[in-house]
Amino acid sequence: MENDSTFVAPEGVYSVTEEHKPTPLVQHTITAAPILYPTKISTVSVRYSVNKSTTSPGLSQLLGGNREKELKKVAGKEREDGQSVSSSDDPDDASPDASSTPAPDTAASPPVAPHEQASTPFSHNPGGLGKRKTAPRPKHNMRTTSSTFITRLQNADNINKVLQSKQGETTFLFYNSSKTFVWTEAGAKLKEPLARIYFSAYPTCHDVNLATVSPERIDVIIGFHTGDILWFDPISSRYGRLNKQGRICSSPCTAIRWVPDSPNLFLVSHADGTIIIYDKEREDGTFIPHEPGSSPPATFPIDGASSSSSQGEWNPLDSIYVTMPPWHPVTAGGPLPPGSKPEKEKTAKNPVSHWRVSRRSIVDFVFSPDAKFLAAISEDGCLRVIDTVAEQLVDCYASYFGAFTCVAWSPDGRFVLTGGQDDLVTIFSPWEQRVIARCQGHSSFVCGVSFDDVRCDGRTYRFGSIGEDNKLILWDFSYGALHRPKLQISHQQRMSMTSALSLALRRRGESTLYLAPSSALGAESPLPRFHPAPSRNEVAVVQPVVVKHIGSEMLTDIAFLPRGLLTANKQGHIKFWIRPLAVQPRHLRTQSAYRRASQTDAIS
Repeated sequence: MENDSTFVAPEGVYSVTEEHKPTPLVQHTITAAPILYPTKISTVSVRYSVNKSTTSPGLSQLLGGNREKELKKVAGKEREDGQSVSSSDDPDDASPDASSTPAPDTAASPPVAPHEQASTPFSHNPGGLGKRKTAPRPKHNMRTTSSTFITRLQNADNINKVLQSKQGETTFLFYNSSKTFVWTEAGAKLKEPLARIYFSAYPTCHDVNLATVSPERIDVIIGFHTGDILWFDPISSRYGRLNKQGRICSSPCTAIRWVPDSPNLFLVSHADGTIIIYDKEREDGTFIPHEPGSSPPATFPIDGASSSSSQGEWNPLDSIYVTMPPWHPVTAGGPLPPGSKPEKEKTAKNPVSHWRVSRRSIVDFVFSPDAKFLAAISEDGCLRVIDTVAEQLVDCYASYFGAFTCVAWSPDGRFVLTGGQDDLVTIFSPWEQRVIARCQGHSSFVCGVSFDDVRCDGRTYRFGSIGEDNKLILWDFSYGALHRPKLQISHQQRMSMTSALSLALRRRGESTLYLAPSSALGAESPLPRFHPAPSRNEVAVVQPVVVKHIGSEMLTDIAFLPRGLLTANKQGHIKFWIRPLAVQPRHLRTQSAYRRASQTDAIS
């Protein structure tokens, strides 16, 4: 029987086994500072050695224990920590850099590539940066900092012993609440979080780098309402600041994501409608983005293939506006404009690239599994699919009503989910350039959507959504069994002909640097990349599998884990719902093969 801590799904009963609530002191701090930004969740799984010090020598040898290597790693870590303490004697406000050993980025040097592969920040080999012996860590020590940006760091007692005693797979949870950022463990029922950081600004978004995570380091990036960005390693309590005091962009950060399989690059979206690419190891450079409608300056040339809007008025429904700094891979390899600095003086700095995507705020964005595309939603009610390699808009989809509020990409890359102010969860097919289905069940704005990787196998997809109506809804979607409406709109195919051709070329790995004008393809629409929202009787409807009302506070985020799912509300209250049965992921093998194939296509 269901209660506040359980709900029944077709596969069994989900139950709450763990809750993370603000302590009275933290609750007082949260009450003193009004909650202006929703609580967001980030998770990462870290695999620790299964060997224990109490294990007998014989069994340790049989298990292949390499204790000496571990001791060397610990010794090296202690030496690095000592350097960190000595290097943090100066306040971080005296230097805008994020890394103690900034190194040139391989993406900044223009590789010799055929026409099919452009020299862009995303065209480098993801493993190219792995040639370094050790990846640089953030420069400043959070324990000894004198920065006024970080007001307090509260670590758990004996945190080093707690981390050293870990074995097997551990899932760490990060979330923001008011002006605090919390690091804890999911599924361990800890009395206190591992760390709680208090800031003078509001954290609005955060992400964990899955490409560099290890027992020795976890790279976390945090965006703030002031535009500041913090690169943070909770293991060593080191941090670095980027876009310091809004030097590059002072607009609030709305979403932040590491580029999949990249140890350095990440993207940040802002409330002014821009998406900016950063490298965590570069310093902030002097940068002024070019605004649409004005003549491009000589020091910031605009590539016609990347931004066709350099001539005439820019239309955000048809293109994105790209400003390339002098150290951008494309401009760095081109001829020197008159009066510009020599190549050796063009030190690679941030930003790597600057995209103006919309005239309204970017709400959120997410990468495709192979990182070749990006789905961004904005307050203008559009979902935009962007080619990250060509830095070019592929398609733009209008919402049924109002703005989109959340977005997710399926593990196999076939579908994109959106939630919006129309109380609907919409399923898009980027490859077919159309709306596949709409999910009806919420009675208010949808706040979060997420795919359940464990229950997605390429035929049936499980995903969840949460809304301002305090409903947690689970959905099962099968494309083959989906009811298709009889009414078909023929002019939509003509409108998306240019986009269909561009995606077809991308799927075969051919050139993505040029899109033929719509007149050459016989398209009738002046906006060949724009797709208006189909009416209700043109799209199939998916009904909920489970509808669960949770608490009285507004829900803000949802995330699936192999062992269950997490929900968060506005007050920073996190619930962990454990699965009824141990289900083996069915799609992971396919996903890994999909990524390997994508990387092979990018290299070949």
